[in-house]
Amino acid sequence: MTQTEAEIQRQKEIKQAEELLFTGRQEMGFAKGLFLGRFVADWTMPYPKFSAAQQAEVNQAIAEVRQFLDDKLDPVAIDRDANIPREIIDGLGRIGVLGMTAPKEVGGRGFSQMAYCRVLEEIGARDAATSVFTNAHHSIGIRALLLFGTREQKQQWLPKLMNGEQLAAFALTESEAGSDAANVQMEAKPSEDGTHFILNGEKRYITNASIAQVLTVMARTPVPGKEGKTAITAFLVTPDMPGFTMLEARMPKLGIRGTATGRFALRNVRVPKENILGPVGKGLRVALTVLDFGRTTFGACCTGAAKTCLRLAIEHANTRKQFKKTLGDFDLVKKKIARMAADVYAMEAMTNVTASLIDRGLEDYMIETAMLKVFTTERLWDAVNDTFQIHGGSAYFDDSPMGRILRDARINQIGEGSNEVLTSFIALVGMRGPGMEFKEIYDTLMKPWRQDRGKAWSAGLNRLGAAVRIPDVPVKSDQLRAHASRLGRAIWRFNLAVNRALIAYREPILDMQLVQERIAGAAMEMFASACVLSRWDSELQSAGRNGSSAASNNRPADLFLHRSFRNIRRFLAGLNDNDDETLLATANSVLGKEGRSGANAG
Repeated sequence: MTQTEAEIQRQKEIKQAEELLFTGRQEMGFAKGLFLGRFVADWTMPYPKFSAAQQAEVNQAIAEVRQFLDDKLDPVAIDRDANIPREIIDGLGRIGVLGMTAPKEVGGRGFSQMAYCRVLEEIGARDAATSVFTNAHHSIGIRALLLFGTREQKQQWLPKLMNGEQLAAFALTESEAGSDAANVQMEAKPSEDGTHFILNGEKRYITNASIAQVLTVMARTPVPGKEGKTAITAFLVTPDMPGFTMLEARMPKLGIRGTATGRFALRNVRVPKENILGPVGKGLRVALTVLDFGRTTFGACCTGAAKTCLRLAIEHANTRKQFKKTLGDFDLVKKKIARMAADVYAMEAMTNVTASLIDRGLEDYMIETAMLKVFTTERLWDAVNDTFQIHGGSAYFDDSPMGRILRDARINQIGEGSNEVLTSFIALVGMRGPGMEFKEIYDTLMKPWRQDRGKAWSAGLNRLGAAVRIPDVPVKSDQLRAHASRLGRAIWRFNLAVNRALIAYREPILDMQLVQERIAGAAMEMFASACVLSRWDSELQSAGRNGSSAASNNRPADLFLHRSFRNIRRFLAGLNDNDDETLLATANSVLGKEGRSGANAG
């Protein structure tokens, strides 16, 4: 049967995704384990901690950052003036924040990712614009150079980037390439003598664009020997190169106004081949790897902002009186504050666990970083909304910080991969494991004489084992065994639900985003619950050794787990009991797409 154009395009997209995401080393990480019905304990347990020496160093760094921010940072002025003063940038460079995870030999502080997240949490708690600037410079700006740069490139570029003498930016986004990172259109053609690449195109929404001296720019280069085919390559570009044109230095924005978000063009810009970052044609892998780091620090910044919301909500609830009671005496206000406290506990736990995966040298944590980004940005938005509501009408006026906090927080669900795209990514990459096992079984049933039918036997045993075995969640504290057992059963039910979806829908599930949303939602809740259990278990063990019982009555952790398990049940129930067909038919009617009614319903 002849394939349709859509089917051919789908196979091309699948092949590109396979090449990009699954050609390197593959590990059975925590998230991928969930989709196979397993609890990969050593990715979340024991809860990551600093050594005594590391803790002392981190405490000193945080104290220094706090002092600097208390003395110098004025979030109101930054928002009003739409500018982060040079004094702030120089100060962050002076105290080591701008090169915190870089090696000491190039002028960095050599901090771990988890330690750096603690520092960014402090900045995020005070001003989102400053935390975004820092994240853009360090977490994605210089990170590509740290990970993929040659020794010569590092020696040339890094020293001045460590102290803020020079600043970095990461330029991926274009008019047709945002969350769809693979759709970069900027061209990079090799010169006839092979010494340069000539870049042409435009980039937009680039944080630090107009203040950076070093930009990592993604552009398409020809694939040798394959006429007409191109691949994305990363280049180090400087604004003093002839043809670099700043089209808009500071694009006016709703929030994070202090950041210099710009739009620029490269017009016949000659970039030396020595400025290629990483292998030619592997720029998308560079980009996705760098974004893993950025999403981790995203989680830290959001956690800091959520802690500020919780503090403001508590202060107001304990002082504001209505109907002869403080607001904190009303159950609907208590509900909001309790939910915030539970979410903040989980956000911090998830951030630390995810950062520790990087610090331990593990690989293939792209699902976990995506989960962290989606979870923390959504829960921060909930916290902002609840805090705004608790403050009532006073939050709506300019003398309250809540307007700025609300405007600043909204970008988080869009930047560094929109939450909708990442939600589908989580589901589809996670389902690949069991999907491939089912494919082995199906192919062997269709062709029993296959030489590699042993793979199907192994896949069948794996699927059968996951269907009948509830995974163990190995907590050490007796009082957490019931929660651990609930998590194990949730993973087992999740695996069965994923299996049913794969069998029922097969390849069309690639387009069924409402099904993907529920599967990803359940997976994110399980990852969050595992991190919370790990943290609470660690606190209980430490309290036991110190003769304290303070950690045993951890209300936020307990509430989070109860709510999370309920959310998991809701997501899984929604796979069978939903209004998808009616919802999609309604949307198609409104959009003028009546002929496609219900095509992707679950």
